Amino acid sequence: MTKQFVRALFATTCLIGAGTAFAAAPAVPTAADGIGGVVASSKGPEAGVWVIAETTDLPTRFIKIVVTDDAGRFMIPDLPKANYQVWVRGYGLVDSQKVASAPGKNVNLTAVIAPDAKAAAQYYPANYWESLFKMPDASEFPGTGPKGNGISPNIKTQQQWVQQFKNGCHQCHQMGDAPTRTLADNTPEGWAERITKARGLGDQALGDHGADFAANMQNNMTQFGRARALAMYADWSQRIEKGELPKEAPPRPQGIERNFVLTSWDWSNGRYNHDNVSTDRHNPSLNGNGPIWGVIGMWGYVESINPKTLEHEEFGYKVNLNKNVEILPPDQVPDAFPHNPMLDQNGNLWITDRGRYGAPKPGTPEAPAVPAYCTDGNVHKYAKYWPQPGKARNTAILYYPKTKQIEGLTMCNDLHHLMMGSDKKTMYFSGTGTSVVSWVDVNEWTKTKDPVKSMGWCPMVLDTNSTTPKAAGLSDVAITPDRNQWNDPAHAGTQGGEEGAGAKAAAFDPKKDTRVTGGLYGTDSDISDGSMWFAKISPFPTSIVRFNAGSNPPETCRTEMFEATLRPDGKNYEGYNARGMSVDSKGVAWVAFAHGRLGKLDRSLCKVLSGPTVAKGQHCPEGWKYYDTPGPKLAGINEGSADFHYLMWVDLYDTLGLGKDVPIVAGSNSDSLLAFDAKAEKWNIMRVPYPRSFHTRGMDGRIDDPKTGWKGKGVYATYASQPVWHQEGGDDGTSGPQLIRFQVRPDPLAH
Repeated sequence: MTKQFVRALFATTCLIGAGTAFAAAPAVPTAADGIGGVVASSKGPEAGVWVIAETTDLPTRFIKIVVTDDAGRFMIPDLPKANYQVWVRGYGLVDSQKVASAPGKNVNLTAVIAPDAKAAAQYYPANYWESLFKMPDASEFPGTGPKGNGISPNIKTQQQWVQQFKNGCHQCHQMGDAPTRTLADNTPEGWAERITKARGLGDQALGDHGADFAANMQNNMTQFGRARALAMYADWSQRIEKGELPKEAPPRPQGIERNFVLTSWDWSNGRYNHDNVSTDRHNPSLNGNGPIWGVIGMWGYVESINPKTLEHEEFGYKVNLNKNVEILPPDQVPDAFPHNPMLDQNGNLWITDRGRYGAPKPGTPEAPAVPAYCTDGNVHKYAKYWPQPGKARNTAILYYPKTKQIEGLTMCNDLHHLMMGSDKKTMYFSGTGTSVVSWVDVNEWTKTKDPVKSMGWCPMVLDTNSTTPKAAGLSDVAITPDRNQWNDPAHAGTQGGEEGAGAKAAAFDPKKDTRVTGGLYGTDSDISDGSMWFAKISPFPTSIVRFNAGSNPPETCRTEMFEATLRPDGKNYEGYNARGMSVDSKGVAWVAFAHGRLGKLDRSLCKVLSGPTVAKGQHCPEGWKYYDTPGPKLAGINEGSADFHYLMWVDLYDTLGLGKDVPIVAGSNSDSLLAFDAKAEKWNIMRVPYPRSFHTRGMDGRIDDPKTGWKGKGVYATYASQPVWHQEGGDDGTSGPQLIRFQVRPDPLAH
């Protein structure tokens, strides 16, 4: 034990108080592939702070992060041979001096107490700073327009304003991180100028699409009521400029949170990476010790990195409209938009390609022709049931890693996310523009390459004309097949949507089934019964839907829709802004509401699942429970949090180490993944302290080797902020996203 550590222990004893003894902790063991030691400050041992080891000696920048135990001890395990810089970061501190070390060499570190509250707050996650925003009071809604209170009349409630605030900013980046809370000009005029700025052509992160994002910011601000919104943003940043700080400090990791081990690798070459996948969702051992795949949407690249060997692969591809897909040589810039990756049961990589940015609109001479199988009922039975004219600009890409071949299937529907069904052969797709559920039979496609034999889709139709009791087996109840006999989405009393917008409302007919519209986003399969679930992100308040294709689709396709519980005031909801959702092994649906809540729907508790009352989605209040996510709330808002949640995922197979069926939510505005202990109804925060601005969209888990315990498994996520320069160290345009692996060891010193 060093003299420095003894002095630190003595100092802590004095601070605790007279008569209180501080027991010395056992020494930190030495590990051949680890760096251990003790962290102490002028106040004594520092518990619950992060120790960071970083090196650039390897083929990619490599970072490993652990948390100190109650006595300030740490062990950074499984380090490749290299020279490392090691330092301390923690709440209440400022970064310590970096110390050189290497595996097998223990080192004690001196933590530095923050000189004041302002210095300490610079390390807080973005949601703590975002909590200072002042939303318009609930009494100001509905908006009265430019001549009134400045709020758009289209925004009817405060909840809709919050949804616009969350979606308008957080889809691209955090709100409250250092780049967003500090402006040279914090006036409304300064904010107006800021959102017009665009990255130039050929930008390292965004390619040629900087102007698209600037236009999005302009449009999002206008949807609020431009002048009123600019005033809100300016008020926030002006108060911060004058010295206002978050009202509360984030807690240091506690309990099992101190057992987390984070490992990260640079990838994407400084470009925006949207998402990653490591394995088959239904077989988490598939692709064990293999590459992690990611997509660089703005540039049209697909990439991978192998965490074990550090081998890196990258290729671009081109979709030749109505022809084929080809991998491009390294010197050619791709013209594609890969959006989401997924591995199938054969280890092959599927990608939703959302069409070329700025692709010709359907009907123009240069636009791709719509395949006959999308519209002609004589060619495809699904086209007879529900034709899809003008939607064939998106492609399902299939890449074979073993042979490095690539091919594409022109889809009839919009594509967004994708998920393998529990039958382990059907790949389902969500889409934000067509109000249908679509799928591809993976085995049929790889065998025949025939889109008619492989592809199917169904509109979302609710069983509103049936009064069949639940016990009779509602999943087998067929929808009226004649689409002319459905209630239109714009009918009075139910939701509208992009197809129903502007349509003349018709009276609801309880003798008819009812079609609903709205974009589908996050999706998951229910292994308990074979159904698929989706987050339906429009219209407000959003909802989740359950889809069952039945035994003979499309005639047997059936959809159920569930909104979060409407409050007694008749205009506000217990949950809204659903984006991500996932299903546990018992068929319980979990949904991440982006306003800062986790919802739980146990469908087995629903008393009603069909008939006229299901048209509004408010038929199962008994099935819902709600949990605010961790962290501060927005000023003046009593529910939810200042966090933002993209996708979520239930860890069915204990790939993380917290047990089976653990819901994990993307804390996209809090530098974290949030794991929910459903039994204790308690959150475990997996914070990524470095680099700051960890804005992720999704995650998945893989088991590389079940025989090696915690070391042989982990959950992967990537930095997915579109302006990658927002993340710490990324403002030079060269350093960019990292791939992160989250692991849980038995204790903070396990190695």
